[in-house]
Amino acid sequence: MTETRTQEPIKVGVLFSETGVTSVTERSMLNATLFAIHEVNEAGGINGRELVAIRYNPGSDAPAYNRLANRLLVDDGVRIIFGCYMSSTRKAVLKAVEHRNGLLCYPAQYEGFEYSRNAIYCGAAPNQNSVQLGEHLLKHIGKRFYMVGSDYIWPRESDRIMNEMVLKHGGEVVGRGYLKLDAERQAFKPLIAEIKRKKPDLIFCNFVGESIIHFYQAFAEAGLDAKSMPIASLTTSESDIQAMGADVGAGHITSASYFQSVGGLQNERCVERYKKRFGSDAVTNMCWEAAYFQVHVVANALRKSNTDDVEALRPAILGSEFDAPQGRIRIDPDNAHSYVWPRVARAGQDGQFEILSKSATAIRPDPYLASYNPEEWGERLALHLT
Repeated sequence: MTETRTQEPIKVGVLFSETGVTSVTERSMLNATLFAIHEVNEAGGINGRELVAIRYNPGSDAPAYNRLANRLLVDDGVRIIFGCYMSSTRKAVLKAVEHRNGLLCYPAQYEGFEYSRNAIYCGAAPNQNSVQLGEHLLKHIGKRFYMVGSDYIWPRESDRIMNEMVLKHGGEVVGRGYLKLDAERQAFKPLIAEIKRKKPDLIFCNFVGESIIHFYQAFAEAGLDAKSMPIASLTTSESDIQAMGADVGAGHITSASYFQSVGGLQNERCVERYKKRFGSDAVTNMCWEAAYFQVHVVANALRKSNTDDVEALRPAILGSEFDAPQGRIRIDPDNAHSYVWPRVARAGQDGQFEILSKSATAIRPDPYLASYNPEEWGERLALHLT
């Protein structure tokens, strides 16, 4: 517990990359976090105490994440860290918070198969995005998949999960291509040439950061067409499409718990407030939304526990609910992951997404993928939030 005076500000750590290969998405996550902190303080803070962000830029470098997390926990006296996008950087921060009993609030979709008493997971688990995407692709697009991605933990694990689904439903993987995270743009041309030769029905894309932009642009430059061979992704968002060009992203498919176009008064008002603060060109995305709502979830728990001591704060977070832009979410009390609302959507010429399918309920997180068949979820995995 760091409280020494009733009105003393509560400091929280913020670790998102403002530079480096993942900065396009992470800058949006940073802005969402600062935006939510501003809203918390405008509403009276934490029982009258200001929420103050101690912010560092790890530059998309995993060792820097670990070093700066330790700095926050030791030198700055922070107990709560909002941050990380890639799984490699999450694991680097987990080493610090587990060693020093801090709390990491992680707002990105990820590969699952993880649990830590020192983490709250606010992005989608595989049963909340991979399953829905695989079902849509196999039913509506085709069964011949080509897998591509950045060569590290999350893309490889997402490939494995999708591969199991494809094989289970009579499909085949006709090829794979993985490149290093910081691959230069010219490295994508041979991969695109190989994809043209194999002629898959679709491409399952697990590129991350700048590689998303490079791959989609190389696809377009090679004359390939989303109508006959769409790229399907769990990461490609409004921010990536804004960076690559709306014409380049049009027609391709993403599965996520949130899109700016989801509608609903809660989302529309939130986006309006955000654009008023950050400019009319600002776009939201899946990671932006999770970064936004996790701040409010923690703020509500801080008000309830009146301390940032992890042992008191964590029980106040687990089981809590919040009316997020995507819909009402809940933090699962058993696994510290979030109930979220799966959606599959197609990018349009305006850079926004058309929702193709959506869950009627928030889906319970199943990070160990005990079941990945939608027909087997039933009431066990659904939460009817009202």
